[in-house]
Amino acid sequence: MSAMLPEPVRLATERAERAGFAMSCDPGTGRLLAVLAAAVPVNGRVLELGTGTGVGTAWITDGLRGRDDVEVVTVEIDAATAALAAQYAWPSWVRLLTGDAMEVTRDAGCFDLIFADAQGGKWKGLDATVAALRLGAHLLVDDMKPGEFADEHHARKTSEVRARLLGHPDLISVEIAWSSGLILCTRRRR
Repeated sequence: MSAMLPEPVRLATERAERAGFAMSCDPGTGRLLAVLAAAVPVNGRVLELGTGTGVGTAWITDGLRGRDDVEVVTVEIDAATAALAAQYAWPSWVRLLTGDAMEVTRDAGCFDLIFADAQGGKWKGLDATVAALRLGAHLLVDDMKPGEFADEHHARKTSEVRARLLGHPDLISVEIAWSSGLILCTRRRR
C-alpha cells in the first residue's frame, strides 16, 4: 500500500513508524483530505490541528499540488513530534507551528478548510474551531468511529463532539462511516 502513496505521505508515514507515532491520519482520511484541499478557493487558507509527523499535512499538500496561492498552517503541541514533521522540505506556503491548537485557532484568522486531528480544537475549543471557518468552508473531524475509542472518557468526548457538530446551527454536517469515522461539516452561508 505504501507504494501507492504520494511521496510526501510515504515519507511522513515512515517517520511516524520509525518514531512509534501511531496517531497519524490513515490513508482513507488522507485521500478525502486531499480532495477537500483541492477545492480550496484561490488565495485560500487551510488549518490542520495536530501535525503529528506530517502525514495529514502531506495529504493536504498533495491535494494542492501545482498551486502556490494557498497558505497551510499546521500546529503540533508536542515539540519532539513537530521536529519530526519539520524534517521534510515543505513548500514555502506551509507553516509548521509548535504550540497549543486552541491558541492558534483563536489567533490565526479564518480558514477555508480545517482538519481537526487533535484533542485541542476538537474535544476542547470546538467553538473556536467552528468560528475560524469562513462561510462555505469545510471542517473535517476524524477518529469518530466507536471501535476506535481508547476508553470511556474517549467515548464520552467523541459523543459530545458528534452531538455538537451534527446539531450546530451554523453547520451542515454529515457523519461518514469511512476510515476512522469522519464528520464533514460546511459552515452555512447566511
